[in-house]
Amino acid sequence: MKRMLRNTAAVMAIAVASMGFAAGSSMAAGKLSVSVALDPGSWDPIDTFLVAWGAVGSNIFDGLTERDTNAKLHPGLATSWEVLDDGVRIRFKLREGVKFHNGEVFNAESVKFTFDRLLGEIGAKGPQRANYTSVDSVEIIDDYTVDFHLNQPDPVLLTKLAGYGAMIVPPKYIAEKGEDYFNTHPVGTGPFSFVTYEPKVELELKANPDYWGDVAKISELEYRFISEIPTAVAELQAGRLDIVEDLPISMLSVVKDDAKLDVVSTAGPTVYGLRFNTRDGITANKDVRKAIIMAVDRETIIKSLLAGEAEEIASFQSSLSFGYDPELKPLPYNPEEAKKLLKVAGVASGAEVQIDIRAGKPTFNEVVQAVGAYLQTVGLKAVIKPYENSVFLNDIVPQGKTGALFQQSWGGWTLDYDNTAYLLYHTGQKWNPYGTDAKLDAMLEEQRPLTDVAKREELLKGIGAYVADEALEMPLYGLKAIYGVNKRLEGFVPAPDNRIKLNTVSVKE
Repeated sequence: MKRMLRNTAAVMAIAVASMGFAAGSSMAAGKLSVSVALDPGSWDPIDTFLVAWGAVGSNIFDGLTERDTNAKLHPGLATSWEVLDDGVRIRFKLREGVKFHNGEVFNAESVKFTFDRLLGEIGAKGPQRANYTSVDSVEIIDDYTVDFHLNQPDPVLLTKLAGYGAMIVPPKYIAEKGEDYFNTHPVGTGPFSFVTYEPKVELELKANPDYWGDVAKISELEYRFISEIPTAVAELQAGRLDIVEDLPISMLSVVKDDAKLDVVSTAGPTVYGLRFNTRDGITANKDVRKAIIMAVDRETIIKSLLAGEAEEIASFQSSLSFGYDPELKPLPYNPEEAKKLLKVAGVASGAEVQIDIRAGKPTFNEVVQAVGAYLQTVGLKAVIKPYENSVFLNDIVPQGKTGALFQQSWGGWTLDYDNTAYLLYHTGQKWNPYGTDAKLDAMLEEQRPLTDVAKREELLKGIGAYVADEALEMPLYGLKAIYGVNKRLEGFVPAPDNRIKLNTVSVKE
């Protein structure tokens, strides 16, 4: 096992070197403008779990590893790695000659600082630390070699190092400027560097001419935060935007009918559903939860509202996820059985069911309206309550203030069910405001340290089946990653997880 991992890392490092990842191409002029629906509010990698952060942050920061547009893992700021001591130590060889945007040298000290910070008091204030708790400490061997000492083997860690909280940050810059300044003036080693940031309006970046990889083919990269998708599409049509991410189904025809624009999509890991308040009210009853699921025709919703650009899911993961079980089937649409379960549970006709959602998500809002109509047919009254994004994500859900059901979407950025299931179902996790299940906790903990791939996959499938039987959520669908794109772009390749690195894209003026 160790020899195989060492050989794989070595082959990958050679392949990357032969592909010419070293900087050397000349920059071309041109500005690229991208619409993002949500402003994360902080650009510190440890402060967020949002896909919107990943879409932007992947162009500012780098991790020790990185994923390509096919979601395959490659060396990043680490050129190779070796798994030692039965999986509880990983030695990384670091890329030399790399500098942060402020001129600070990237080295082993940067890596140790990044993970000491992530796993310490600063990291405890954000949602990312839980992804990396298998890391006990980082030891500097020399200027360009570090050892990660793990408290237990973590088969997903190498993938986790490619994203979000594991992005490498500059020690001296943060020490000099402070945490609050870093939140709004990010510095990384990525292909683009920070210029200006106006919260909820725009973030402007410029090409990093000293980037260790492919130097950007554009000189400026602008992200505009536009929550109203029709507005973003209008800007795309007017030529003031080049890319609109998360293009809703309702706008597909508008973009397709414009000769200047293209719709580009790819299978994605993001899934959508409605989770239950399992603590309060009628949804504390498992049979009521199952009745609510069976009352909704998810297949028809996918065909009629999503133009078939999605797949029905039985667990809260897409078919791209490790741990996905194609044999696990969703509860069938059966309104008559739903009525029987509600009657046996003593639920009165006309009982109110509050569904909490994030405002400004037109496609999902349409889906929830359809869900509400289906619930009405079995005698329930759905009340849909929208919240501003930051309130919903930072208060309503984490503090357990939701109604009977609440919106959940999940990017599945590691393409591994562990990263979804542990954060959503394990006791004490931020995104699990209601559940305390010792059996489920034990199942989640058992699979985490396993290096036996087949056994771990079976355990993850078992977790998916258990959660489905407990009806902790109404899984709805996995949606493709869909983009509206100006045809003047060259070299644009859609990313399944929205984390598009735009240094290889050029624009025709």
